[in-house]
Amino acid sequence: MDPADFRTSKTGKVIRTPEGYHAFIPAMLPPKFEYDDALVLALSQADAALSELSGLGRLLPNPHLLIAPYVRREAVLSSRIEGTHASLSDVLLDEMGDDASKVDAADVREVRNYVNALEFGVKRLESLPLSLRLTRELHGRLMKGVRGDRATPGEFRRSQNWIGPAGSTPATAVYVPPPPREMESALADWEKFLHERNRIADLIQCALIHEQFEAIHPFLDGNGRVGRLLIALFLIERGRLSQPLLYLSAYIEDHRQDYYDLLQRTRTHGQWNAWFRFFLAGVAEMAQDAVRRSRQLMELREKLRKRLVDKPRALALLDELFVNPYITVARAEQKLEVSNPTARQVVALLQQHRVLKEVSGRQWGKLYLARPILDVIEK
Repeated sequence: MDPADFRTSKTGKVIRTPEGYHAFIPAMLPPKFEYDDALVLALSQADAALSELSGLGRLLPNPHLLIAPYVRREAVLSSRIEGTHASLSDVLLDEMGDDASKVDAADVREVRNYVNALEFGVKRLESLPLSLRLTRELHGRLMKGVRGDRATPGEFRRSQNWIGPAGSTPATAVYVPPPPREMESALADWEKFLHERNRIADLIQCALIHEQFEAIHPFLDGNGRVGRLLIALFLIERGRLSQPLLYLSAYIEDHRQDYYDLLQRTRTHGQWNAWFRFFLAGVAEMAQDAVRRSRQLMELREKLRKRLVDKPRALALLDELFVNPYITVARAEQKLEVSNPTARQVVALLQQHRVLKEVSGRQWGKLYLARPILDVIEK
């Protein structure tokens, strides 16, 4: 990390460690910045899109049915940024205990951990505010039993980490976050700002919290995923999201280099407004996408339900397909709490109504897919 790259002292300072490499210590939040016309417009658009999504979330007939696939899709995309290759179908098949997936089981486990961490975080907010403690708890669930689990799950690092290409060292890395002692002080400042209310706009505060968390990089592994989890949890805690429907991983994946460059430019040049505009554009775009996708799922659910009027067991199994579009007769038997012959009849009925299609080609343990549902989720 070259100290000459850091052109302003307002965002923090570069120190030389006793080991001889340089590290960055971020300044306390919030920084000084101006609400120029471009930022005001971006904030207005993001606020409007987020409010529409939150309002839609309150109208969902059965939130769990439509939120479950969103959570899994976000988990897949967020984990993919970190190098996993599991698809949404891989995760859904794994949840069923089906071995049709060909992807590395470790990749699927990482995605499932993300789902568990997010669901845990949403529930935990009912009893614990967003804080360093909750952040550690999220990390513990995220990293349990996966690659990187030796990186002290649930504990802040006690050694130096860095960001750079494979083979880099603290002396050659692109960015070196605070050493452990300075990190502790930076985290305390971060948590203090996290708890501030009515000082700046929620979405600007969220953008600052995310950037600062990535600058501190408090874990040996999993910082990116925890940082993205915190975005959704912050907006839920502040009442800006009624349901966990907004995720930025798809946007970050599509603009990955811009994301990394803009985060670095806040540290080196203090270019906060460029980062804010990027973050707010992501909120607006992904909120609009979530609104469209939620409406498509609701419309599809009503369309399919009309085909199954007066068939209560088929309707009950249809709702299960919105949670996981894959099904077997054995799973239908379990979910409906009926006999195996009855479960077969229900699955056959859904095939007749073009809801399910057999996709495994197996003679035994046949696997069925509600393709129309998966298409909307994955689109």
